Amino acid sequence: MRIVLAGTGSAVGKTTISTGIMKALSEEYRVQPFKVGPDYIDPSYHTLATGNSSRNLDSFFMSDGQIRTSFERGLDTSRADFGIIEGVRGLYEGISPIDDVGSTASIAKALDAPVILILNSRSLVKSAAAVVIGFKTLDPTIKIEGVILNQVKNKNHYLKTKEAVEKLAGVDVIGGIQRDDAIKVEQRHLGLVPAVERENLLGYIDKWGEIIKENVDMDALISIMKNAGKLPEGREDTWQEENRKKVKIGVAMDEVFNFYYTENIESLEANNAKVVPFSPFKDEELPDVDGIYIGGGYPEIFAKELEQNESMRRSILKFHNDGNPVYAECGGLMYLTNSINGKKMCEIFNYDSVMTKKVQGLSYVISKARKDNIITKKGDVFRGHEFHYSKVLVNGKPEYAFKILRGKGIENSLDGLMSKNTVASYVHTHVAACPQFASNFTRSAGDN
Repeated sequence: MRIVLAGTGSAVGKTTISTGIMKALSEEYRVQPFKVGPDYIDPSYHTLATGNSSRNLDSFFMSDGQIRTSFERGLDTSRADFGIIEGVRGLYEGISPIDDVGSTASIAKALDAPVILILNSRSLVKSAAAVVIGFKTLDPTIKIEGVILNQVKNKNHYLKTKEAVEKLAGVDVIGGIQRDDAIKVEQRHLGLVPAVERENLLGYIDKWGEIIKENVDMDALISIMKNAGKLPEGREDTWQEENRKKVKIGVAMDEVFNFYYTENIESLEANNAKVVPFSPFKDEELPDVDGIYIGGGYPEIFAKELEQNESMRRSILKFHNDGNPVYAECGGLMYLTNSINGKKMCEIFNYDSVMTKKVQGLSYVISKARKDNIITKKGDVFRGHEFHYSKVLVNGKPEYAFKILRGKGIENSLDGLMSKNTVASYVHTHVAACPQFASNFTRSAGDN
């Protein structure tokens, strides 16, 4: 039982409405949340709303068979009654103006899932029906089975718009949300503030859930999910399982570093790794582990605290100098440089990191390994995503692991700074797009 909550565009209230629906349903049912696209932040809201770790589905990273495998894994792991998928941008937006790759529509097709269209109806009545008709007819294989009107002025506006959509577009309107600035959430340069930082966010989520219960026909929503039918045939493995030696992998997980795809962590565990969380922010030194994984996050915001934790920085530098494998992405890359905006960091790479006002990298990425390293072998091609406002001020001739075939990287279409058994890159990769990631990394850890 599944549903896709898709927008007519960005900023129509998808995350607020989707999270509220997840929260409202979670009071009676087990809900497994999903997010379309390479997003770490919206899933943190889903996780708080449902108590189950949200998962990413992305057709640039995944084949249709992998999408179905990942969806089923999520439902099985959480023993969920419903799978609820929040879309990205508009329903049809992807990496191409005419194809589906990277779009919410591609996920709906792969899962043959019904779609609820979320529409900003401010100042619209009959025109709202025209918008829905356009979305229905652009791709008739997409099953748009309901509409939620956001930003309605009042009850009269809602009822008039509902009548227009239902009679002219032939789609049921299952709810309408009135304008309320009180339910907006703080933003920052990478999007919504990660839920892990907001102690009061549960209050917001509770309010969103109440608003949904008051303004959306939950029985109609559940009925649509229950009638979704069976998933299409065809499954493909998401990752390789080749490491047989038990290892311990430390994963930086705290207020600073928290950008991880759930399946990246699961793939490590499937390759005989015990995942040991640690905090570069709060812990004094590394735990007893064989390798460490430092994901993305906001180290620039916590640069002062990271600098003050000198014992942890020295512990990581020693771990690196001893030849142990270290893999870092984006914010993790910055942490391994000399400094972030002048604040001292781990000094593994003799370059400084600085924040800029303009985005430096925002793209799906295709990378090719230039040489063997702890996650890939020379010639391996894998996919990922970059989104950062920072620069690493490299000089000289750094050793790079990856050639960037699509995207930007650190400089000159190169990425993946290398030193001993450390690789640090701006590329966030999903294990489905780099199936050898966990098996290679855990074997590297086992070899030391």
